[in-house]
Parts: sequence; C-alpha cells; structure tokens
Amino acid sequence: MNHGTEGDIAVPIAERSRYHFQPSANWMSDPNGPIHWRGQYHLFYQHNPRNPFFGPMCWGHAVSPDLVRWAHLPIALAPTPGGPDADGCWSGCAVDDAGTPTLIYTGVVKDEDYQANYRQTQCLAISDDNLLTWRKDPRNPIIPGPPEGDDIMVTGFRDPCVWREADGWACVVGSGVEGVGGHILLYRSPDLHCWDYVGRLYSRPCQETSPVWTGSIFECPQFFPLGDRHVLIFAVWDQDHLHHTVAMVGDFDGRAFTPRDMRRLDLGPDYYAPSVMLDARGRRVLWGWVREARRRRVQLATGWAGMMSLPRVLNLRSDGGLGVVPAPELEALRRDHRRWRDLMLSPDAANPLDEVRGDSLEIRACLDLGEASSCTLALRRSPDDEERTLVRYERETGALVVDRDRSSLDPAARRGSHGGPIPPGEDGFVTLHVFLDRTIVEVYANGHGCITERIYPTRPDSLGISLEAEGGVVSARTLDIWTIASASDASPGY
Repeated sequence: MNHGTEGDIAVPIAERSRYHFQPSANWMSDPNGPIHWRGQYHLFYQHNPRNPFFGPMCWGHAVSPDLVRWAHLPIALAPTPGGPDADGCWSGCAVDDAGTPTLIYTGVVKDEDYQANYRQTQCLAISDDNLLTWRKDPRNPIIPGPPEGDDIMVTGFRDPCVWREADGWACVVGSGVEGVGGHILLYRSPDLHCWDYVGRLYSRPCQETSPVWTGSIFECPQFFPLGDRHVLIFAVWDQDHLHHTVAMVGDFDGRAFTPRDMRRLDLGPDYYAPSVMLDARGRRVLWGWVREARRRRVQLATGWAGMMSLPRVLNLRSDGGLGVVPAPELEALRRDHRRWRDLMLSPDAANPLDEVRGDSLEIRACLDLGEASSCTLALRRSPDDEERTLVRYERETGALVVDRDRSSLDPAARRGSHGGPIPPGEDGFVTLHVFLDRTIVEVYANGHGCITERIYPTRPDSLGISLEAEGGVVSARTLDIWTIASASDASPGY
C-alpha cells in the first residue's frame, strides 16, 4: 500500500482489486473472445505484457470454472513481424468451428497514410490443444480491408464479432467516418475464410444526440439474438477519444438492424469495449474494460493499469429494454453478513452504518423513498468526510448518480458526478446493488442499468460508509451488507 504526497498533491493509494479480474502486471484493456469451452470459461483481453500503458497489443488469456476464480494462461496471440498483425493483435471474438476453437481478430500494421495511422484487417487463428496455443492462418488476412464500392469511405475497420447461421457464418465489423457517423458492416462466409460484404447492418450520423449520442466510429460491436429481439452493443470512438457504450434492442431482417430502444449501456465514464458470450446455460454474459482514471505517472509507478468489470447477465425487460444484473456466481465470495429490515432513515438521524467499514463490500438495499427527495449511500468515507464517494438516487428525476467530487484528495482523481435516469422497479421501490472493490465501484439499479466508476482515495482511513435520507423519510425495507473475499483466496488450482 502506497500513501504519500508529491509536493502538495496527495498520491492515491495503489491497491489492486480483490475480486475484479486483472493480469498480474502491466496493461489490460478490451475483453476479447469470451467463450465457454468444455465446462470452463475462457476470457481473452487486450494486453501489453511489458508496460502499464497502451502498446503493441497481445491477447492475454485466463480460464475459470465459475466466473469468479481465474487462472492465468500463456499469451494467446502476439504480433508476427512482417505479418498483417505486425503492430498489434487488436480486439475480436472466439467461435466453435465444428469442434475447432477459432479466434477472429483485427490485425494492424502502422501506416502513416492509412486509417488513423494503422492499416486494419481481419485475421484468424485456431487451437489444436484445448485453447492453450494458437496457430495463425497462413492465408491471413481473411478480410483484407474495408469494402470497395460502398458510397462512403470508412476511417475505422476493426473488432469483428462472428456468429453461426443456418447456412454458414456472419460477421459484423465496427467502422465509421470521423465527423460523419458510425457504421456496423455485415459480412457472410460459408467457411470463416472467404467473406462477402453484405452491407451496412446499422449506421447513424454523429450529429444525432437523442436519446444518446453515438459518435463517429463504432468500436467493439456485439450483435446477438435475445428473446424475440436482437441486441446491438458497441463503444463510441470520436475525435481520438474513447467515450461510452451504447445498447440497442430491435429487429433484424437478415441484412439490416432497426432499433426500438436505445440507451447508454453503462452510465459511468470508466466502462468501455463490451464483449458478450453465450454460456452453456444459454445466458448472455457481458464483460467490459474498466479504465484507469488516475494520473499517468501514478499509473506508471504502480506498474499496472486496467481491470475487467464483473460479469453481467443480460435479459429482456418487460418494457422492451435491455436488463442487466451481476452474475449470481459472485455470491460465492460473500463472507461476513449484516442485515437490517424496515430501517427508517430521516434527514436528522444518526448514521445507522457507523460501525461498518471496508473497501471490499457488497451492498444490497431495497428503498422506499416515500416523499423524500433522495437517498445517498457514501462509500470510502474518511472520518471527517474529507474523502467520500456518494451513490445517490433522486426521486423526482429518477436519476442514479455517483458523485466523485470528494473521492480523492488528488485533484486528477476527482471527476464530478455521472449518471442518469433509471426508473424504479415495478413495485415502485428502488433496489441498489453495489459492489465496492478498493478503487472500483459498480452500482446496479432495479435490474435496469449500471454505473461503473474508478475512485482513488489517498487516505488509508477512508473506509467508512453511511446511508442518509434527504427531504423526508426513507424506508430501507431490506439492507444487506457482506464483506467480499479475494477471488485469489480460492485458486482453481490449474
């Protein structure tokens, strides 16, 4: 644990996560190709194994029996000098090709005259030894570049998502034109090697902002059926910046996707690059990259950057929108448990959680706000409130907000408030499901939405929590708090 100052600036405590997956050191970003294979969950991810910053990307690899305990495996993909991925193996997916595990990914080569300085093509690799090592196809790239003859040139061409259809395979690739709008390009193939361009699955001008802005280039597209609808998820890239993720539920006619519902997938600023898998139980399990929000020199000093979100299970809600809940397997990490029933909170009441402390917690609260204006849960709170992170639900606007204005004494680690409207449950109550893991907070609300935030307290005594009502009495019908064990405490023993 590091704690101190640089001049007059407090340095955040450098703490690795206890139960969010991350590599042993260095850079992690996009989740890639999660796949359930022979009873085990495999997770690949963008990884620079040499430095804690973006560099020539490899595919890291980990395996788990239960979505909770992970074992590191050797690097799956690394750049091949002189090959179509000489400067990086970027994001992609994994599929089962009649018993042969297969990775499809974006290979990049630096080219000052091409697409933001990287020539981007789609490549393929297979494994003969149960996903431990991978052989790249000598015919790579299998898709050598963006389609020719379309009525608009593209300035991004990356992150394939492949699925099997009745008579072959289909693939979408993220794309777009900077300053114009994003595209999802659709391809089909009989054999995963020879691909024909079908057309644009979906496109949207970057000038459109309602109900959500989608930027100039769509990255990391995920496209799949869910119930009687199809879901399209992607990340927004614009003006050389990563922004947020978008989820759409709608209809697919075999060539084009028409959204019926569109919204932010995660309302926080630190969640990006979604990746979805279908597991043996028929669930759509979602992963995301949780980025760092601290100063670069602090990141370099700690020697690591980035982690995975918790696994989330997707479903269709009765209102036609996309629902999201944490994977129930995470309950295996619960330890000491405290429960309150019908806890009445008034604005002038003492903090009922004054004796609860910790930086690795799970909190589940079912709240009846009545006529109160809001209810606020404070996390990583110092005794004098100099540092604290606030999770607030506002009754009148229906907004869930995470406020980081006092999350850290390091000004670079305080980045205001984030959130948006999330309606109460069908029973009229607000159910908050909060996971705190040292420097990350994930807040799920009403099975409808989520906010992911990075926080960086500088004080080792910022461990308190509180629950407060504003503008009236709040009834906490149930309130459960567990301490959470480290996922490494129960190694799967590979």
